Amino acid sequence: MQPQVIFGNAGTEGAPRRGWFMGHFLDLPDDPRSTSELEVKWAVHEAGEGRNQWATNAEATTLSILIQGRFSIQFPEQEFMLSREGDYVLWSPGVPHTWLAEETSTILTIRWPSKSGDSVATSRAGTDQ
Repeated sequence: MQPQVIFGNAGTEGAPRRGWFMGHFLDLPDDPRSTSELEVKWAVHEAGEGRNQWATNAEATTLSILIQGRFSIQFPEQEFMLSREGDYVLWSPGVPHTWLAEETSTILTIRWPSKSGDSVATSRAGTDQ
């Protein structure tokens, strides 16, 4: 039987999976955190930390919300600086992106749906080459 209430810590539970603590990848039978509906990530990125390679999600829509810090998310045509608590960026499937923590930053990211292999690294914006 699925529990009706769960209490935990996103940072601790997500640590083994780069911050992801809810999604299809959890092997917890009858646990509502194990779902293909969405993925949730709590991440603390140190100043200067970033993704060196572009990535694209084939089917998932992504929402990243700044909790604290200063965090840049780059897309092929534009860049967004999340600098106020609550600033967010939402992007559709198929949009290449990369990021950089300008200051130590806490980010909450939600992707839906949650599918294995949906996030693919690309060598440059908009290609799989």
